[in-house]
Amino acid sequence: MAMNKVVILGAGVSGLTTAYLLSQDPANSITVVAKHMPGDYDIEYCSPWAGANYLPTGQPGTNHAKWERETWQPLKEITEKHPEAGIHFQDAIIYNRKKDQETTTGQWFSALMEENPWYKDVVLNFKPLPNDQLSPGMDNAQTFTSVCINTAVYLPWLVGQCRKNGTVFKRTAFKHVADAANSHHSGQQADIVVNCTGLSSKNLGGVNDNKLYPGRGQIILVRNDPGRMATISGTDDGESELFYMMTRAAGGGTILGGCYQKHQWDPLPDPNLATRIMKRAISICPELVAEGQGIDGLDIIRHGVGLRPLRDGGPRIEAEKIDGVAVVHNYGHGGFGYQASYGCAAETVRLVKETLQKKGRAKL
Repeated sequence: MAMNKVVILGAGVSGLTTAYLLSQDPANSITVVAKHMPGDYDIEYCSPWAGANYLPTGQPGTNHAKWERETWQPLKEITEKHPEAGIHFQDAIIYNRKKDQETTTGQWFSALMEENPWYKDVVLNFKPLPNDQLSPGMDNAQTFTSVCINTAVYLPWLVGQCRKNGTVFKRTAFKHVADAANSHHSGQQADIVVNCTGLSSKNLGGVNDNKLYPGRGQIILVRNDPGRMATISGTDDGESELFYMMTRAAGGGTILGGCYQKHQWDPLPDPNLATRIMKRAISICPELVAEGQGIDGLDIIRHGVGLRPLRDGGPRIEAEKIDGVAVVHNYGHGGFGYQASYGCAAETVRLVKETLQKKGRAKL
């Protein structure tokens, strides 16, 4: 039987989730080619630096919200059935200050902070926090059970699932997207290339998407475990600064963040920003450290910087032909790549099938 020869370009969460879904169809013969693979820590490779968790930020009625809605069930199922994937359930608390509504962070988080959000029927145990439990300066808050992903375990788990389904992984860098069609492990030309190169699509030949730009994030990974996730609508330290905290599954440490610096490419952690992040974390979640210790009570594993692949107009999930090669794009997910990963990958798979059918190649 002739197979659908598929090359997936990029091995971040978008590329690996797309490969995972496509590899479940035995008619697809898949090669994942990427410059960076799980285990790498590089400023060009965003996925390892992410928190990562499920705190929906899509506005109601948008594709973004639809993708997030479609991603909850797969993440929940993996958490329940595959402990080796490095995801666990964790209670989250979301604090909102009305004064943050017009700031960069406040606008990014506005759907998350709604008092009656669309996702309240999606996540588990959603309930508003009574006013008498609010910290000073907070206008409202809610709590629910979400998931937190240990990216250092989850990305290799996705690789393992793909390999179990016959996917081949190759480490290569390409200057032009059409060149990837020649890298299928069969030695034959691929029928289709799926482009999941994130921010690198800005400079990838044949794509050169100038709507892409970085949203720099900075985190501190610590050994302290507060036992819950938390985030807030904004801070008093500047409008590109924010606070989030989550403890990764399987001993992955606690992530303290962060910032949302648009058009900022600096790969080096800013020590002053790191100090502000740590101070914010302790003021919002004093149980992180023993009483009176302050930031000296934080046991630091590492500082990190990642560049979120922001894109004007949102993610690009569409099919086109480039230099005679059928290409489907799935990139530009900003700060919500994990929590929209299955919804975006499912849409990408649908476009791949449509494209292959048009070519008369699909064996469905």
